[in-house]
Amino acid sequence: MDSEKRVLFVCTGNTCRSPMAEGIFRKASKNNAVLVSLGSAGVAAYDGDRISPETADELQRRNATLNNFVSRSVTMQMLESSSHVFAMTESHLNTLIRRFPDYAEKCYLVCDFIEINGKAGMDVPDPIGMGVRAYKQVGEVLEHAIPALIDFIENEESTE
Repeated sequence: MDSEKRVLFVCTGNTCRSPMAEGIFRKASKNNAVLVSLGSAGVAAYDGDRISPETADELQRRNATLNNFVSRSVTMQMLESSSHVFAMTESHLNTLIRRFPDYAEKCYLVCDFIEINGKAGMDVPDPIGMGVRAYKQVGEVLEHAIPALIDFIENEESTE
């Protein structure tokens, strides 16, 4: 169990970005017994909401569907159970650190490990109300970021 790396993704409402990251991560790590998805949560989520239709469509297009998904608010227990927590934006990261300072060392930005337009640590854009193209853009950012964060987790493991 100690070798397992338990990953949680966090956004605002847990209906768009973090579930998309969860689905793409599950697909990317499905053959890796060490990486375990604890799912996703939101810093301002309403427990029990459904995934947005646009997110579900984008995940399906990427062959990374989530079954029976319901949103949930991030809790101390989730952070305690996680080895790595990946926030979508600097604001989400700051909220996590402010609410749960004992777990700050586990928290990162999803894009901390890639460069977009020459800059690392960019926010994953919020697609709410922006149409299908925005959800596709989020999917592209996550498809680029998740292999890099998997590499980070695996390399971190080998140096511990």
